[in-house]
Amino acid sequence: MIFGYARVSTEAQDLANQRAQLAAAGCERIFADKITSTTADRPQLKKLMATLAAGDLVIIPAADRLARDLTDLLILARDMHTAGAGLCSLAEPVVDTSGDFAEVVLAVLGVSAKLERRRILDRTARGRADAKAKGVKFGRKPKLTHFQQREALQRLDTGETQRSVARNFNVSQATIARIHRP
Repeated sequence: MIFGYARVSTEAQDLANQRAQLAAAGCERIFADKITSTTADRPQLKKLMATLAAGDLVIIPAADRLARDLTDLLILARDMHTAGAGLCSLAEPVVDTSGDFAEVVLAVLGVSAKLERRRILDRTARGRADAKAKGVKFGRKPKLTHFQQREALQRLDTGETQRSVARNFNVSQATIARIHRP
């Protein structure tokens, strides 16, 4: 059986164009979600995956309608391949696991996904390094300002207990203990 899968990110968007493309491509049954691809909970995609059997074909208007990134696309394509079904993208003819080259396509998608992941990690690291160089602080804001920390340490030095100092600054005793480490 030939299935189609369409997706738009919000309820306000229309699926009509994607449905028309899939119908023109010969899809006998179309599953459609109105939900962002960043969530793994796509009910119609889950139904489609549960429906697949050997010899089935899933047609998508474009790869980004099925998956948020290459890794996600690779996982879904492999799951379909394991079920005996093929995957074909109308916008990206190279994404076609329905033919003799299914294993090759999956291998290329796998390598591409690894490269994409590496590029994302590199860009993130460069962005973080640039931000640090500009003085951007990462992590949670401290519970106590530097002035409050100095005052808390002075109180501890005069013999006041951690519990008492913590109560006075309206923080936990653990917060005071962290700044009081010898």
